[in-house]
Amino acid sequence: MTMHDTPSASELAALLSSRVCHDVAGPVNAMGAAMGVLDDPNAGDMREDAMALLRSGVGQLKAKVEYARVCFGAAGARAGEMGLAEIRTLADAMFAEARAQLVFRSADGVIDKTAARVLLNLIWLAVDALPRGGEVSVEAAASPGGGARLRVVSSGPRLRLDPSYVQAMRGERPEDGYDGRSVQPFYAGLIARESGGRAEASASEERIEFTALTGPGQRAAAAE
Repeated sequence: MTMHDTPSASELAALLSSRVCHDVAGPVNAMGAAMGVLDDPNAGDMREDAMALLRSGVGQLKAKVEYARVCFGAAGARAGEMGLAEIRTLADAMFAEARAQLVFRSADGVIDKTAARVLLNLIWLAVDALPRGGEVSVEAAASPGGGARLRVVSSGPRLRLDPSYVQAMRGERPEDGYDGRSVQPFYAGLIARESGGRAEASASEERIEFTALTGPGQRAAAAE
């Protein structure tokens, strides 16, 4: 990986901020529309629907912010461990309205927070790969020497994996540069590499597979 492949610190911060803002814009806009109805004295017959929309928007926003805190923020960057049950709770809330069904093959145990951050990013990418719905299978296990082994598989109709995501996850700058979406696979791979591991994505006609190994905490060698 060369300096040309890697986003600058300011570029990475801007792109990750764009990714988060894009995702929270939906529920925020819905809440704004609901408030507009509640403020309209001539829309009394729509108040019940507006309140339902407002409650839904608040729930979605809360789920997205809590997920992003660990995925991108300092809550996931601190040393420590995270239970797989807690990860599942975050993911179930985040993707409650997604067409994809989450299936956790690993229900118990804990992994370190570095692995948790990678896993949450991979789950997000796996759900996005299923625009028509399907199943996202999640497996995670702590490694005996530290770190973890992660595997997330998307299966369903109309699978999609942008080739730029495969490049970005390996730390290679896509031909058209990074954007608010391709920065996420880059970031997942970056976290894994900095721990001494790696992350990869591959696709076939029937499924898309994201895998990662995270190390015990040591920084990957510059040659990797």
